[in-house]
Amino acid sequence: MPARPPLQQSFASSLAWLHKGFDATATWVTQLSWWKFFLFAALSLIAASIVQEELFSGSGGPAVVRSDSKPGKRNADEPHIVIDDTGIRFNPRKGKVPAPPEPPQPPEPGELPVPPAPGELPVPPAAANANPDDGSVHIELPPQIGEELSNAIEEAVDDMAEQKVERYHNQASTWFKSFVSLLLLALFATKALMGGKKRAEAETQNANAAAERESMQRQLSEARMQMMQAQVEPHFLFNTLASVEYLIETNPPRASAMQRSLIQYLRAVLPQMRDNAVVTNLGREADMVKAYLNLLKMRMEERLTVDMQIPDELRSAAFPPMMLQSMVENAIKHGLECKPEGGTLKIVAEVAGSKLRVIVSDDGVGFGVHPSDGTGLGLPTIRERLKLLHGDQGKLTITANAPSGVIATIEVPYQVSK
Repeated sequence: MPARPPLQQSFASSLAWLHKGFDATATWVTQLSWWKFFLFAALSLIAASIVQEELFSGSGGPAVVRSDSKPGKRNADEPHIVIDDTGIRFNPRKGKVPAPPEPPQPPEPGELPVPPAPGELPVPPAAANANPDDGSVHIELPPQIGEELSNAIEEAVDDMAEQKVERYHNQASTWFKSFVSLLLLALFATKALMGGKKRAEAETQNANAAAERESMQRQLSEARMQMMQAQVEPHFLFNTLASVEYLIETNPPRASAMQRSLIQYLRAVLPQMRDNAVVTNLGREADMVKAYLNLLKMRMEERLTVDMQIPDELRSAAFPPMMLQSMVENAIKHGLECKPEGGTLKIVAEVAGSKLRVIVSDDGVGFGVHPSDGTGLGLPTIRERLKLLHGDQGKLTITANAPSGVIATIEVPYQVSK
């Protein structure tokens, strides 16, 4: 691709910079509320008035008039006139040196002088000397007339200079005031005309960001669900089936009960795995956990006591899938299964304010005593899922139970599942 000329690149860079600056200014103006904009306009007008008074008042000091030509570098073609006490010195730009006026001839003897014409004033005699070398002319005047003429010319020049400076100040002041007014008017028009466009763009960006976050949350939740599907460990099913086979030979009624519990568990779990739902209801989660605990109770027998307190009116409350079972698995694996005498697992659901609170507590040995080999996702993953689904409104807290064990509490916004 051929390179663009430097002038074209500079022009394109300037246009890009202007577009960026205009867009930033328009964004800033549209983000201001109307009362803040009018306050900004009033302050800008006050500041402009102060600056105008300081810069263009014209009364801050004596005016300085600069000549266009520098001393010692005067153009030879320009005329040069000097008036002083001795008279007038005139140096023409070009042309011949004017001849000095001839003195009047005295009348011949016997001839009368010619009187001046009516209305014509007699001209006083003046001496004019011409210098043929540089073309200058020196007209001698009486000292008083030369001084008055010089003062009059200087006053006229000073007046013209002051008028010129005053016109410049007035013009600059008018331009400055017009610039500030046009700038504020342009900002007002930008806010009025582009406010809706900028708000629509901001809403679109927020909607896109929300959609992107929701898509990421859904993808992450689906990945978590797929991982949980894979974490239904074969050894759990194999051990349960092996127990059923053993009980068929030794205790057929108990084997039948365990088989029914396994079927209930699979009926509760398999639809959950197929749906990959981001949010389900608490009743569905409770049924799945109840089937899971029935199987464990047949294996642990009297070592496991279950106390489930979930009111019927809360079964329709929205709750993240597989999260309750993960908490129950953690309580069994970390607290009760490794305790020789076993213990009690308690599940309570309640509404506190606008939050649904689900509490899973046990009186086992507590976390950290034995490593986990269960199918749960772990507490950090539960916290991450809660943050993705509910932000700051969802949280997991872990506290110690007295005299032993752990209390795990999940809080999510109370909503009815669709």
